[in-house]
Amino acid sequence: MIDLDDLRLFRALGASRSLAAAARLLNLTPPAVTVRLQRLEERLGVRLAVRGARGISLTDEGQRLQHEASELLERIDAIPSQVSGEPGNLTGNLRIVAPFGFGRAHMAPLVRELHREHPGLSMSLVLADSPLTAASGADVVISIGNVRASSWVGHYLAPNERYLCASPAFARRLRAVEHPSELVRYEYLGLRENDDDATHLRFMRNNDRGTATNKATTIRVTGTLSSNDGTVIRDWAAAGLGMMERSEWDAARLIAAGKLVRILPEWRLEPAPIMALVPTRHGLSSRQRVFLETAKRAFDPPPWRR
Repeated sequence: MIDLDDLRLFRALGASRSLAAAARLLNLTPPAVTVRLQRLEERLGVRLAVRGARGISLTDEGQRLQHEASELLERIDAIPSQVSGEPGNLTGNLRIVAPFGFGRAHMAPLVRELHREHPGLSMSLVLADSPLTAASGADVVISIGNVRASSWVGHYLAPNERYLCASPAFARRLRAVEHPSELVRYEYLGLRENDDDATHLRFMRNNDRGTATNKATTIRVTGTLSSNDGTVIRDWAAAGLGMMERSEWDAARLIAAGKLVRILPEWRLEPAPIMALVPTRHGLSSRQRVFLETAKRAFDPPPWRR
């Protein structure tokens, strides 16, 4: 009554937000996916999915079928390595979505090494400005910072502080600054992901042990230069055009090289740990587990703190 194509259909539906996204995963047209879904519902005599303006959602019966489909396909994908006696060789597909800058610097080498260890595993590394918006069908999404109000489950990979920094020449103009509230008078280079014309920075003062105290100070900073590309902002800051807020993973090497310096290092911005997000719809596959284990090893210690 149910064949492998039906199982693959429901694995794709469970990992997608729309029929069109599932169709791309299956290399089919959306009408073909719709027809296959309708025929399966007719054979089983139950409603498996609900189509709406915001995409597709699975019914309780559909969620149970999706869970069973994922587990069965996982076992089927593992058969070749079990038969060959080489359980370490993964097969199947793994789709990873990551931010552009971090993806180029750290995910691409990690995927390269994982491919060398598991040449039978097909992997796709998708880089995007906003990884969660491109997450349809992803097995793992790399996030810089915790994601709030999300249906994804986060796995901690590495620490990552956020620094306020500028070129040495620009920083000399701020030598008399003692409190974050005084920073509003200076040019701020904004990383824009929408049409906001201002940025709010939340500072917490370090105590004697170097950890942040509970009392926070929030300021509103503005500037005449902004971009949606972090590399552009970083280069502008190094050229002395203003101060910027940047992740430790990217700024640390430039600070070590003397091209950037931290502003008000006795104050801390909210950290943005490196997280790997996985869907909550089903348990971790062996491919996801191996990826998480490999990533945790690669970031212990974090490359930007070596």
